[in-house]
Amino acid sequence: MQNSTTLLMTFTRNPEIGKVKTRLAKGIGKQAALEVYIKLLEHTENVLQKINTDKCVWYSVSVRQNDIWPDDSYQKKAQFGNDLGERMLHAFEDAFQQNYKKVIIIGSDLYDLQPKHIEEAIKALDTNDVVIGPAQDGGYYLLGMKTLHKKAFAPKNWGTETVLANTLNDLDTQSIHLLETLNDIDHAEDLEPYEAFKKYL
Repeated sequence: MQNSTTLLMTFTRNPEIGKVKTRLAKGIGKQAALEVYIKLLEHTENVLQKINTDKCVWYSVSVRQNDIWPDDSYQKKAQFGNDLGERMLHAFEDAFQQNYKKVIIIGSDLYDLQPKHIEEAIKALDTNDVVIGPAQDGGYYLLGMKTLHKKAFAPKNWGTETVLANTLNDLDTQSIHLLETLNDIDHAEDLEPYEAFKKYL
Protein backbone atom coordinates (compact mmCIF):
# COMPACT_ATOMS: atom_id res chain seq x y z
CA MET A 1 0.00 0.00 0.00
CA GLN A 2 1.29 3.45 -0.91
CA ASN A 3 1.28 6.19 1.71
CA SER A 4 3.76 8.55 0.09
CA THR A 5 4.75 9.79 -3.37
CA THR A 6 8.42 9.17 -2.51
CA LEU A 7 10.01 5.70 -2.34
CA LEU A 8 13.32 5.09 -0.56
CA MET A 9 15.01 1.87 -1.63
CA THR A 10 18.10 0.09 -0.39
CA PHE A 11 19.93 -2.96 -1.70
CA THR A 12 21.08 -5.48 0.85
CA ARG A 13 22.96 -8.74 0.75
CA ASN A 14 21.64 -11.54 2.92
CA PRO A 15 24.11 -11.38 5.83
CA GLU A 16 25.96 -14.70 5.62
CA ILE A 17 29.59 -15.35 6.48
CA GLY A 18 31.90 -15.28 3.47
CA LYS A 19 29.18 -13.74 1.26
CA VAL A 20 29.39 -10.10 2.34
CA LYS A 21 32.11 -7.45 2.32
CA THR A 22 34.66 -9.74 0.68
CA ARG A 23 37.19 -6.94 0.16
CA LEU A 24 36.87 -5.96 3.82
CA ALA A 25 37.20 -9.62 4.88
CA LYS A 26 40.65 -9.77 3.24
CA GLY A 27 41.83 -7.24 5.83
CA ILE A 28 39.93 -8.24 8.97
CA GLY A 29 38.64 -11.79 8.40
CA LYS A 30 35.24 -13.14 7.37
CA GLN A 31 33.60 -13.19 10.80
CA ALA A 32 34.60 -9.59 11.59
CA ALA A 33 33.47 -8.48 8.11
CA LEU A 34 30.06 -10.06 8.72
CA GLU A 35 29.76 -8.29 12.10
CA VAL A 36 30.68 -4.95 10.53
CA TYR A 37 28.16 -5.50 7.74
CA ILE A 38 25.35 -6.24 10.21
CA LYS A 39 26.24 -3.05 12.11
CA LEU A 40 26.11 -1.09 8.86
CA LEU A 41 22.70 -2.57 7.99
CA GLU A 42 21.39 -1.67 11.45
CA HIS A 43 22.68 1.88 11.04
CA THR A 44 21.07 2.20 7.61
CA GLU A 45 17.74 0.89 8.89
CA ASN A 46 17.87 3.31 11.82
CA VAL A 47 18.42 6.25 9.43
CA LEU A 48 15.68 5.16 7.00
CA GLN A 49 13.17 4.72 9.84
CA LYS A 50 13.46 8.44 10.58
CA ILE A 51 12.32 9.44 7.08
CA ASN A 52 8.58 9.63 6.56
CA THR A 53 8.24 8.03 3.10
CA ASP A 54 7.48 4.60 1.68
CA LYS A 55 10.46 2.24 1.84
CA CYS A 56 11.58 -0.90 0.03
CA VAL A 57 14.41 -3.36 0.71
CA TRP A 58 15.74 -5.31 -2.26
CA TYR A 59 17.46 -8.53 -1.17
CA SER A 60 20.40 -10.00 -3.09
CA VAL A 61 19.24 -13.60 -2.76
CA SER A 62 15.93 -14.19 -1.03
CA VAL A 63 13.45 -12.03 0.83
CA ARG A 64 13.57 -12.43 4.61
CA GLN A 65 10.66 -11.82 6.96
CA ASN A 66 11.10 -10.64 10.57
CA ASP A 67 14.71 -9.54 10.13
CA ILE A 68 16.23 -6.14 10.95
CA TRP A 69 13.95 -4.55 8.33
CA PRO A 70 10.52 -4.53 10.03
CA ASP A 71 7.84 -6.09 7.81
CA ASP A 72 5.35 -3.32 8.59
CA SER A 73 7.77 -0.55 7.50
CA TYR A 74 9.31 -1.98 4.33
CA GLN A 75 8.17 -3.43 1.04
CA LYS A 76 10.42 -6.45 0.43
CA LYS A 77 11.55 -7.70 -2.97
CA ALA A 78 14.31 -9.83 -4.51
CA GLN A 79 16.87 -8.23 -6.85
CA PHE A 80 17.31 -9.57 -10.36
CA GLY A 81 19.69 -8.76 -13.20
CA ASN A 82 23.22 -9.67 -14.29
CA ASP A 83 25.08 -6.75 -12.74
CA LEU A 84 24.47 -3.90 -10.34
CA GLY A 85 23.29 -1.60 -13.13
CA GLU A 86 20.63 -4.04 -14.30
CA ARG A 87 19.49 -4.73 -10.75
CA MET A 88 19.14 -1.02 -9.98
CA LEU A 89 17.37 -0.38 -13.29
CA HIS A 90 14.78 -3.07 -12.47
CA ALA A 91 14.25 -1.57 -9.00
CA PHE A 92 13.69 1.93 -10.42
CA GLU A 93 11.40 0.59 -13.16
CA ASP A 94 9.36 -1.25 -10.54
CA ALA A 95 9.01 1.92 -8.44
CA PHE A 96 7.99 4.16 -11.34
CA GLN A 97 5.46 1.55 -12.48
CA GLN A 98 3.85 2.05 -9.06
CA ASN A 99 3.60 5.77 -9.89
CA TYR A 100 6.05 7.07 -7.32
CA LYS A 101 7.05 10.67 -8.10
CA LYS A 102 10.49 10.52 -6.48
CA VAL A 103 12.58 7.36 -6.24
CA ILE A 104 15.85 7.19 -4.31
CA ILE A 105 18.23 4.28 -3.75
CA ILE A 106 20.66 4.34 -0.86
CA GLY A 107 23.70 2.15 -0.20
CA SER A 108 23.78 0.12 3.00
CA ASP A 109 27.48 0.46 3.87
CA LEU A 110 27.81 4.05 5.08
CA TYR A 111 28.36 4.71 8.75
CA ASP A 112 28.34 8.45 7.99
CA LEU A 113 24.85 8.41 6.47
CA GLN A 114 22.41 10.67 8.33
CA PRO A 115 18.72 11.53 7.82
CA LYS A 116 19.78 15.02 6.66
CA HIS A 117 21.44 13.53 3.55
CA ILE A 118 18.22 11.78 2.51
CA GLU A 119 16.07 14.80 3.36
CA GLU A 120 18.32 17.00 1.19
CA ALA A 121 18.05 14.47 -1.65
CA ILE A 122 14.24 14.42 -1.51
CA LYS A 123 14.09 18.23 -1.51
CA ALA A 124 16.67 18.49 -4.33
CA LEU A 125 14.36 16.53 -6.63
CA ASP A 126 11.86 19.40 -6.48
CA THR A 127 14.16 21.42 -8.72
CA ASN A 128 16.56 18.84 -10.28
CA ASP A 129 16.15 15.78 -12.50
CA VAL A 130 18.65 13.68 -10.60
CA VAL A 131 20.37 13.70 -7.20
CA ILE A 132 23.60 11.82 -6.46
CA GLY A 133 25.55 11.26 -3.25
CA PRO A 134 29.23 10.81 -4.19
CA ALA A 135 31.35 8.31 -2.27
CA GLN A 136 35.02 8.94 -1.50
CA ASP A 137 36.03 5.85 -3.49
CA GLY A 138 34.69 7.27 -6.77
CA GLY A 139 31.31 5.56 -6.64
CA TYR A 140 28.07 6.87 -5.18
CA TYR A 141 26.01 6.07 -2.10
CA LEU A 142 22.71 7.59 -3.23
CA LEU A 143 20.92 8.01 -6.55
CA GLY A 144 17.52 9.64 -6.94
CA MET A 145 15.27 10.49 -9.90
CA LYS A 146 11.82 11.90 -10.73
CA THR A 147 11.58 9.99 -14.01
CA LEU A 148 13.52 6.99 -15.23
CA HIS A 149 16.88 7.86 -16.84
CA LYS A 150 17.96 4.45 -18.14
CA LYS A 151 21.33 5.71 -19.28
CA ALA A 152 22.47 6.05 -15.63
CA PHE A 153 22.50 2.25 -15.49
CA ALA A 154 24.43 1.67 -18.72
CA PRO A 155 27.17 -0.98 -18.42
CA LYS A 156 30.23 0.21 -16.54
CA ASN A 157 32.85 -1.19 -14.18
CA TRP A 158 30.63 -1.27 -11.10
CA GLY A 159 32.53 -1.17 -7.83
CA THR A 160 35.44 0.82 -9.27
CA GLU A 161 36.62 4.42 -8.84
CA THR A 162 35.20 5.47 -12.23
CA VAL A 163 31.50 4.79 -11.49
CA LEU A 164 30.53 8.32 -10.45
CA ALA A 165 32.41 10.01 -13.32
CA ASN A 166 30.90 7.60 -15.87
CA THR A 167 27.40 8.09 -14.45
CA LEU A 168 27.71 11.89 -14.59
CA ASN A 169 28.94 11.51 -18.16
CA ASP A 170 25.93 9.32 -19.05
CA LEU A 171 23.59 11.93 -17.53
CA ASP A 172 25.10 14.89 -19.35
CA THR A 173 21.79 16.55 -20.27
CA GLN A 174 20.07 16.26 -16.89
CA SER A 175 20.20 18.79 -14.05
CA ILE A 176 21.99 17.05 -11.19
CA HIS A 177 22.28 17.96 -7.51
CA LEU A 178 25.34 16.52 -5.72
CA LEU A 179 25.19 15.80 -1.99
CA GLU A 180 28.09 15.78 0.47
CA THR A 181 30.77 13.17 -0.31
CA LEU A 182 30.76 10.33 2.24
CA ASN A 183 33.07 7.44 3.15
CA ASP A 184 31.93 4.07 1.82
CA ILE A 185 33.19 1.11 3.92
CA ASP A 186 34.78 -1.45 1.62
CA HIS A 187 38.32 -1.99 2.93
CA ALA A 188 39.90 -2.34 6.38
CA GLU A 189 41.35 1.21 6.26
CA ASP A 190 37.83 2.60 5.76
CA LEU A 191 37.04 1.54 9.36
CA GLU A 192 39.79 3.68 10.91
CA PRO A 193 37.79 6.90 11.50
CA TYR A 194 35.14 5.11 13.60
CA GLU A 195 35.32 4.31 17.30
CA ALA A 196 32.62 1.63 16.84
CA PHE A 197 34.90 -0.38 14.52
CA LYS A 198 38.26 0.08 16.28
CA LYS A 199 38.14 -3.41 17.79
CA TYR A 200 38.26 -4.98 14.33
CA LEU A 201 41.53 -3.29 13.31
